Amino acid sequence: MEILVCARRVPDTSENEISLNSTGNDIERDELIYSVNEPDNYAVEEALQIVARVGGKVTVVTVGGEDDEEILRREMAMGATHGVLISDPAFAGSDGRGIAAILKGFVAKGNYDLILTGVQAEDGAAQVGGMLAAMLDYPFASLVNSIEILDGKKLKISREIEGGNREISEIDLPCVLSIQTGINEPRYVGMRGIRAVASVPIATPDAAELAVDPGSVGEVGAKVTRVDYFVPALGKGAEMLSGSREENIDKVLELMAAKGGLK
Repeated sequence: MEILVCARRVPDTSENEISLNSTGNDIERDELIYSVNEPDNYAVEEALQIVARVGGKVTVVTVGGEDDEEILRREMAMGATHGVLISDPAFAGSDGRGIAAILKGFVAKGNYDLILTGVQAEDGAAQVGGMLAAMLDYPFASLVNSIEILDGKKLKISREIEGGNREISEIDLPCVLSIQTGINEPRYVGMRGIRAVASVPIATPDAAELAVDPGSVGEVGAKVTRVDYFVPALGKGAEMLSGSREENIDKVLELMAAKGGLK
């Protein structure tokens, strides 16, 4: 099975102090530490586990610049067969629709049975997977938390839905799935593994190679423009309880009942 996983490089929220820039329409990105979008690790791990069961190859693709190559190396160290960096100055400033259009151009050049994305980007929204599926006219499912190969033409999947329930479906291949975190435990990647793939060639197709119209992507083609970022107003502080364990349990129950949490 040929599986394509779409990945993204994002600011590492565990390593950075996030603040707004002077114009208030983005975060301050100077000197930020970046890493692979954590939900995408689950998608790569799931792809590797599927290939271990049924055979095939895993390709990881990202849209970006030279710095984004580092996340491809990491996912290749995890076990991905190929890494692809789609890069062109015309792609800068693309919105979700633009990124999906770029990825569509890449998918059209290959022959993929299954396309996976993380459930969402940590610095964005859960939109590219669904848009890509629509552009390809492929079936799509989001929040997928288990995958079973049925006969090479269909998958049996479960999705996390409201209330902690699961929805079980069959979906035709090829398809696009967004993978929920917690579906697996992504394997550890050490420096030795990253060094082992440091010299492996990474393809870098551009707009011309993918037959992507530069006027339909990037800032000029964006249909959605970010105009404002803001820090939410602080809410009321926590209420600290004092007393014995039994007294605090009674107080918590009283507070929950007063706020409608108990019926």
